[in-house]
Amino acid sequence: MEIRLLTPADAKQYWELRLEALKNDPSAFLSSYEEAVTRENAIEQTARNFTAEGNYTFGAFDHDELIGVVTLLQEDRVKIGHRANIFAMYVTQSKRGLGIGKELMTAAINKAKDIDVIEQINLNVTARNQRAKQLYTKLGFQEFGLEKHALKVDGIYYDDFYMVLHLNKDRELNSND
Repeated sequence: MEIRLLTPADAKQYWELRLEALKNDPSAFLSSYEEAVTRENAIEQTARNFTAEGNYTFGAFDHDELIGVVTLLQEDRVKIGHRANIFAMYVTQSKRGLGIGKELMTAAINKAKDIDVIEQINLNVTARNQRAKQLYTKLGFQEFGLEKHALKVDGIYYDDFYMVLHLNKDRELNSND
């Protein structure tokens, strides 16, 4: 398995995996599958995102197949420029439980540590997604808030935990930590 930054050449595979994620785990993402499939120029926009400053999307590949992704997005406003956010974390269902999510998150965290101005990483996770929350906690993220009814999917409300990782710039995180 290989973990690497995605390039515009990966946009089509990314978009296909993104649609899978939205369809299979609708409560885990702000975007809906229905909105995404009707989006015009989605692959082209995705390719542009991969080259945008402060936008780092990592992919996990099993041979040449994209099986997992995570995006680290650096804030660009002066007052919050010390922060970055994790978005769009997903591992295809058949590959879960193999440590791929941890490796993706480790790559994103290490990238943030390489950027001098980033001091913390924020993310949110659906309260019902205990597996993801356990992973984030294991990697050092701490819960700092709960938003009740953050999402409403098919008439069902989902709460979101807000989590933060304050970066220790003294050492690189190893996926075996």
